[in-house]
Amino acid sequence: MAAQKVLYLKGDRDVEVTEPKVVLSDILTMECADRAVLQKVKALKILRFQKNGRQRCVVSILKVIACIHEICPDLDIRNLGETDIIVTYEDQKTPPFAWHIFKTAFVVLVTFFGAAFSIMAFNNDVDVTRLFDQICELVTGQAPDGYTVMEVAYAAGVTAGILIFFNHFGKKRFTVDPTPMEIQMRLYENDIQTTLVENAERKGEEIDVDTADPSGGHRT
Repeated sequence: MAAQKVLYLKGDRDVEVTEPKVVLSDILTMECADRAVLQKVKALKILRFQKNGRQRCVVSILKVIACIHEICPDLDIRNLGETDIIVTYEDQKTPPFAWHIFKTAFVVLVTFFGAAFSIMAFNNDVDVTRLFDQICELVTGQAPDGYTVMEVAYAAGVTAGILIFFNHFGKKRFTVDPTPMEIQMRLYENDIQTTLVENAERKGEEIDVDTADPSGGHRT
């Protein structure tokens, strides 16, 4: 008796495609000892987006397995990835270079002035200037006249603290650990993906084994 062929599947939680016709190789990575079966499965169409613009749907891995079993009923399929895959389709239209410059400049200005305002609001709230004057008068015995070494050290300390906290300056990374901003962005992405999957399940819009043929349009 011949050994049963095994197909391994691995898919990410969120996948972006650039063509309206989506085949399994677009959303999954696969491995099988039988190269002919592997190429056949990779070319299997799983869904087609009907409209232009940005669209999104959720595909259950059970639907993927059911589609594979239609052409290879004796294939042993083992999923090593996600159980629900978010597929996003968007026409790849490259915006003008000037638009990238504008967005970059806008983000830089908002970040700079927003951070400056936050620091100034904090300093004004706790009255850092008066605090420094009191410390200087306590140590030296006389009120300061103008800026002292404490203001300079405070400004340098705030800059150093920001750089150390965010763990990079420009393209240079101080350690191999992810930055706090990267961690928060990943947490935000995970929350979005979980919400999309749960909403699709509750609304019955997930492409699963009990839905219509995914080779046609999808419900969103």
